[in-house]
Amino acid sequence: MIKSQSKKPLVECASRGCFGYVINMRFKLRNKFKPSGDQPRAIEQLVSGLRRGDKHQTLLGVTGSGKTFTAANVIEKIQRPTLVIAHNKTLAAQLCNEYREFFPHNAVEYFVSYYDYYQPEAYLPRTDTYIEKEAMINEEIDRLRHAATQALLTRQDVIIVASVSCIYNIGSPEAYEKLSMKIERGQIITRTDLLKNLVDMQYSRTQSEIKRGTFRMRGETFEIMPSNQELIYRISMPQQRVEQILIIDPVSRKMREEAAYAWIFPTKHFVSEAPEVQRAVKTIRAELKDRLDYFNKTGKLLEAERLERRTKFDLEMVQQVGFCHGIENYSRHFDGRTPGEPPRTLLDYFSHRRHPERSEGSRDFRHGRDSSPLAQNYKMSDWLLIIDESHVTVPQLQGMYEGDRSRKRTLIEYGFRLPSAIDNRPLKFNEFEERMPQMIYTSATPAQYELKHSGSHVVEQIIRPTGLVDPEIIVCPITPSPVLRTSSPLGRGEGEGKSQVEDVMERIKDRVKKNERVMVTTLTKKMAEDLTDYLNDNVGRGLVPRRGRGQI
Repeated sequence: MIKSQSKKPLVECASRGCFGYVINMRFKLRNKFKPSGDQPRAIEQLVSGLRRGDKHQTLLGVTGSGKTFTAANVIEKIQRPTLVIAHNKTLAAQLCNEYREFFPHNAVEYFVSYYDYYQPEAYLPRTDTYIEKEAMINEEIDRLRHAATQALLTRQDVIIVASVSCIYNIGSPEAYEKLSMKIERGQIITRTDLLKNLVDMQYSRTQSEIKRGTFRMRGETFEIMPSNQELIYRISMPQQRVEQILIIDPVSRKMREEAAYAWIFPTKHFVSEAPEVQRAVKTIRAELKDRLDYFNKTGKLLEAERLERRTKFDLEMVQQVGFCHGIENYSRHFDGRTPGEPPRTLLDYFSHRRHPERSEGSRDFRHGRDSSPLAQNYKMSDWLLIIDESHVTVPQLQGMYEGDRSRKRTLIEYGFRLPSAIDNRPLKFNEFEERMPQMIYTSATPAQYELKHSGSHVVEQIIRPTGLVDPEIIVCPITPSPVLRTSSPLGRGEGEGKSQVEDVMERIKDRVKKNERVMVTTLTKKMAEDLTDYLNDNVGRGLVPRRGRGQI
């Protein structure tokens, strides 16, 4: 569960135009604790390596040594936007909450797959079974994804905690930013223009309850709930002039405060302006023609009919409403990419993000990319990548591409998708490596990949801030062994000549005398039941064995 950041920063941020005011804000770590143990040395070595230009470093820290706190201190010292990649949603949520506690006044966002349920589109030739894509989108996670990308485009003090879904195609950051609009108090704008731009950004008009990604128009007043925030902008514009912008609580309907301007972004990441849409339609039609010629020449008439019907329906939807089901499969055409060119991912948002000194005055109501020399000279790699639990996360990143490709090839071969659908994919690992900025791998057990690339730049964090050491691990035999009676490798004679159960019983009795508790784990439920019964019958008075129950 992701904790919401406090309302005060949210209101302050929104009242100044959706993060526009705080774009130059610095990372400031809340110093509730001071680095201790091995942390000060680790922080110093990592920061020195980053300033020296080392691309790969590994933080080898034992469990409980405070690797996340060390990374937070590094971020504060180098003052760079940071992407943290974890190997699952749960760990990413935990890390996001920790970083939000460390940086309560900065943008710490969460970016993971937004599906509660996902059945990918597939075709099984052996049984002639087509499986249509089914998905259940988690609206809250979708909101958090938009908050992440919008933070990257509007401010510098950004930490994104993501799963490996960050290497999947999410569309062009240029198009996403280009379609956004900034509405200022005193601005001259017609109701028709505002309405058109909201529709272009895939906002839906409603006359009933207003939800995220919808707007309501009543007379000369617009109410808009943006895609990334839990608030409503109420914009009053009599006589084609923005007179007032209020921030309204969506639940209580009470006014939070009055804003100077509002910055509205599209409700979907896959968006394009009209000229790009028309260009994409032409190239899709050309690809369709080539593919139909191929199927007809090879006698695959069923595949040709199937592909033609589906593609023409999708094109009609795109021309009518600017969107269609499965539009991501045509993303190569909308992005203007060549065949085989890598998709646009969250990593591109880090490279595309705005320069802290970029002038607000260079932006219009319908702005394009800033072509100023300052923006062109901006260092695109000036951000930090942290891979958490790298011994698990790196293999995940390495394996994403092949699994996706095999499924897509079957769909293309049997006429369910155009060949360009193969380019709606995650990054290949070598493509991911090409986009790597300076990196820090964090792990208690780094694998060969991290150690090889880090070379001598491995920073150890062994001593915990608490000073506690790992408990001693004693291995006892399953059955009594005559060898152990005479020469024990345990060094202290622990467990010599005893079976596991006998040894456990003696240790339990020792702990009971000290009024302490004992937890014993077994391989199976049946073993737990048998051990509980045995202890009940044999350990004597003063002990109450209980078995933990797990029903799945």
